[in-house]
This record gives sequence, C-alpha cells and structure tokens, in this order.
Amino acid sequence: MLGAGLSAFDITAAELLAQAGLTPERLSEMLQQAWAWALPNMVLGSIVIVPLWCVSYLLRPPRG
Repeated sequence: MLGAGLSAFDITAAELLAQAGLTPERLSEMLQQAWAWALPNMVLGSIVIVPLWCVSYLLRPPRG
C-alpha cells in the first residue's frame, strides 16, 4: 500500500533518503551499528530471562 502510494506521487526511496540527509550506504551502516548494539543486549536478556522462566515453570502448581 505504501509503495503504491509513493509510486502514485512519483516519490522514490532515494529521494526520501536525500530529504532525510542520508545515503543508502550511511543507512546500511546505521542498521549494522544498531544490530551490533542490539544483539549483545538481546543475548544478555535471554541469559537472564530463560532460566527464570524455566524455574518458574518448574515451580508452578500442578494442574488438574
């Protein structure tokens, strides 16, 4: 839907990036930096959350 709307107004992704002051290379670099920052935080979070979930799952009252 968005692509069709942009196409109807003859707007390209390159024009949008230029208006934002970005190049495709800079956008790619920013996405790589964001991924490099987020991945260790997600791993650290899962190292804490998964064991806590396992313990709470094992200690829950029986059903039935």
